[in-house]
Amino acid sequence: MSLFRTKDLDKMIHSSRTDTGLQRSLGALDLTLLGVGAIVGTGIFVLTGSGALLAGPGLSLSFILAAIACGFAALCYAEFSSTVPVSGSIYTYSYATMGEIVAWIIGWDLMLEYGLATSAVSVGWSGYMQSLLSGFGIALPAVLTAAPGAVPGVTTWFNLPAFCILLVITGLLSIGIRESARANNIMVFIKVAVVLLFIAVGAGHVQPANWQPYLPFGYNGVFNAAAIVFFAFIGFDAVTSAAEEVKNPARALPIGIIASLGICALLYVVVAAIMTGIVPFAKFAGVDHPVSLALQYAGENWVAGFVDLGAIIGMTTVILVMTYGQTRILFAMSRDGLLPKKLSSIHPRFATPLFTTWLVGIVFAFIAALIPLNILAELINIGTLMAFSLIAVAVLVLRRTRPDLPRAFRCPGVPFVPLAAIGFCVFLMFHLQAVTWIAFLCWLAIGFVVYFGYARKRSLLHPHP
Repeated sequence: MSLFRTKDLDKMIHSSRTDTGLQRSLGALDLTLLGVGAIVGTGIFVLTGSGALLAGPGLSLSFILAAIACGFAALCYAEFSSTVPVSGSIYTYSYATMGEIVAWIIGWDLMLEYGLATSAVSVGWSGYMQSLLSGFGIALPAVLTAAPGAVPGVTTWFNLPAFCILLVITGLLSIGIRESARANNIMVFIKVAVVLLFIAVGAGHVQPANWQPYLPFGYNGVFNAAAIVFFAFIGFDAVTSAAEEVKNPARALPIGIIASLGICALLYVVVAAIMTGIVPFAKFAGVDHPVSLALQYAGENWVAGFVDLGAIIGMTTVILVMTYGQTRILFAMSRDGLLPKKLSSIHPRFATPLFTTWLVGIVFAFIAALIPLNILAELINIGTLMAFSLIAVAVLVLRRTRPDLPRAFRCPGVPFVPLAAIGFCVFLMFHLQAVTWIAFLCWLAIGFVVYFGYARKRSLLHPHP
């Protein structure tokens, strides 16, 4: 039987309109804030410093480049999510167009992307929380402040704050998406207000001389930074994972995807410009709180305290949305028989995949507590870029194989927009380090072993006696 056998697309669309056990309670505003909640966090509060060291004041161009790549992919996501509004994001879409083996590869890839992103952001959350607590004279024992070997010269065993925040978020997600969305909406409003406060206060301290030279490392520095800060935009695709819990997916999903990406891209570009205008970019070396540093450099210490709080809130929403996306990917794969059936069971009271939610939360809480941030971050970007490339390919395939299919939203400029998405993503992938490629290929190799050893034999599309 062919490895590339696809799902019956018409049945998938029909099933999306029937009761799946998940509660439909989200609207376009919820989805937009869900996307903003996933995007505005580590990228704006941490990666801006790392990116500035690679691109200098040209960091704004890096964010624009990454946003353009995401924008083309977002238009492709919007078409697919409004046409096939089911859980599973790009995993489900690739299953419908390119077959089971491709779907498995991307699903396996997304496990890595969402899971490690959740763990990495939890580690960043831990750093900001410890900084905030230190302002009140509270300090944890050194051994409980970071993963083993994370801090040179300091003995550390376990990152307790990172572990705890993931368990708290897991508990929130397990009791229902409506409750989680409400909490997310409140936190999103707070952190966006904090970012706007930084923009309002910081703009008056910009020294144009700090923008010279604007491209100290040339355009290659801009490209390298774009490949790194691409992580800042990870999350808008998590909006599509909520497809079966949306009241009007054909309308709400495209709005949520495109609006959240546009809002966040604008915030990133403006913040990057102000930061590098206040602080000479070289001073961001070794700094994990670049936005706060810019305000401290400007003598606005009281605002810096608010930014620290906003960073904690911002990262909390990222953890929430990325954990949510991870559970829905596993839910979809389990429902297709590729993973154990237990992972797609729905709790009768909370109407959530309770077992899957806690499994994901506990596993990645331990990863966050025991593995340093630099190791966690290595594979996130390449997995996301691959996923975005595949959604563009899926749109091209479906336009050719099913031109008659009703589409609530049509990606404009086909085939040029999907081809541009593929081109931008591949271009940025080749600006990542060789060790990232090696590790990613090893993960895919493990995935093939699991697929042929377990998943294929139990697939609902490949029944075996």
